[in-house]
Amino acid sequence: MIPGLLASEVAAALKEFIVTGYETETAPFKGEFRRLVEEQQNGEAFIKGPYVSIGLPFLSGSAGRDFFRGFETEYPPYAHQEQAWQRLASDRLASNTLVATGTGSGKTECFLYPVLDHCQRAKSAGIKAIVIYPMNALATDQAKRFAEVIHGQPALKGLRVGLFVGGDGQGTRSMSADQVITDKETLRKNPPDVLLTNYKMLDYLLMRPKDQPLWAHNGAETLRYLVVDELHTFDGAQGTDLSLLIRRLRARFDMSAEQLICVGTSATLGGDDSIQGLLGYASDIFSSPFPRESVIAEQRKSEAEFLDNIAFLSLNPQIGPDGLNQALQQGLYPYLEQAYALFFCKQPDEPLESMAGRIRLGMELKQHGQLANLLRQLKLGQGTPTFKTLVQRLAAQIPKVFERQPEQVLIALLSLLAHARDEVGRPFVQLRLQLWSRELRRIVGTLREPLSQEAAQDTGAYSGPS
Repeated sequence: MIPGLLASEVAAALKEFIVTGYETETAPFKGEFRRLVEEQQNGEAFIKGPYVSIGLPFLSGSAGRDFFRGFETEYPPYAHQEQAWQRLASDRLASNTLVATGTGSGKTECFLYPVLDHCQRAKSAGIKAIVIYPMNALATDQAKRFAEVIHGQPALKGLRVGLFVGGDGQGTRSMSADQVITDKETLRKNPPDVLLTNYKMLDYLLMRPKDQPLWAHNGAETLRYLVVDELHTFDGAQGTDLSLLIRRLRARFDMSAEQLICVGTSATLGGDDSIQGLLGYASDIFSSPFPRESVIAEQRKSEAEFLDNIAFLSLNPQIGPDGLNQALQQGLYPYLEQAYALFFCKQPDEPLESMAGRIRLGMELKQHGQLANLLRQLKLGQGTPTFKTLVQRLAAQIPKVFERQPEQVLIALLSLLAHARDEVGRPFVQLRLQLWSRELRRIVGTLREPLSQEAAQDTGAYSGPS
């Protein structure tokens, strides 16, 4: 993936969509939509950005892949994941937890592994965990993650996860490498260990007579986990409905607040006021206490912890924009090899298409002065800089051969960052390019009657013969 070029293509496609879909030949509006998307007011008339941000890696935990006794996790945990596992594992603290970390931080793994660990040890039948999602699309996507983890761990063989959302028709009747059970009759006859659903469907499942076989094996001690993903989206009336539903769920199985481990995931938090607000909100929703220590926040490396023995700074004077453009025509990997040669003045020691090559690339980027300079420039000023602003800040380090196309250097560096991996194969950094488009919900045009010759003369607007 080449993030800089992808952002340009998205912006161009969006502009073309607006012109193709809304342009009219009717006077006086003819050409107005094209003017809207092409007219540049400080370079940002219709689309602002892309804005560039780089999140440094999360701090690693002290535990390895064998945190859970029955199986190994795919990767060693981040510090915040290990902290969440300590709180959520049913054989450890087994406490209410709020996972408030950013996108790409592994929020799902924070509760997925403790839930599967408990289901593996609890051999009794019945639903042991319920995960509530705000949207069916999100539930379907996360179901694949459950299936992949169970399929990849021999120790978890036999665990069953069911996705019960709206829709009719026959679904899958058994677990596979990338699918959970979705056939409703199969789930009723043989309830899963983990139930993925939305809050409205859970309401139906508790009330509808035909769904009561789902709960046939559930008693006060069976259900152990209740997870609400994207907790912050349940506001207003929807939050009230969810809160009452959780109270009814507990009453249905005569459960105390201590018997159910409640988990909420949310967006990254701000200051103390934001944290206290979320804690109070979660306590109300789950009808269960959430102390200050229940909040799990992300922990990232500092620049000093991330960078390693800075050595490289100058760029290869033999490579210019023409070389990069020609390599791009040949494909992604020829382009990445040319970008690598630009920054490291040599060919890669390992093929860049291999995982070993991507990990090696990450190790070398940590020692490159251009990356250190990029991180420094990203911190200048307030807010997140645009791509154009960032190019201007880096201008002093860009060779003269790129004088007419300085953006090519930044595109090449961001491409290498996106392709690199850390020492265990995870993304090297969290790279984001964000585009913001102007809202088109309310477009107003002003129509004026043509002035008569006399009126125009009075206003000075008439320039014809007198």
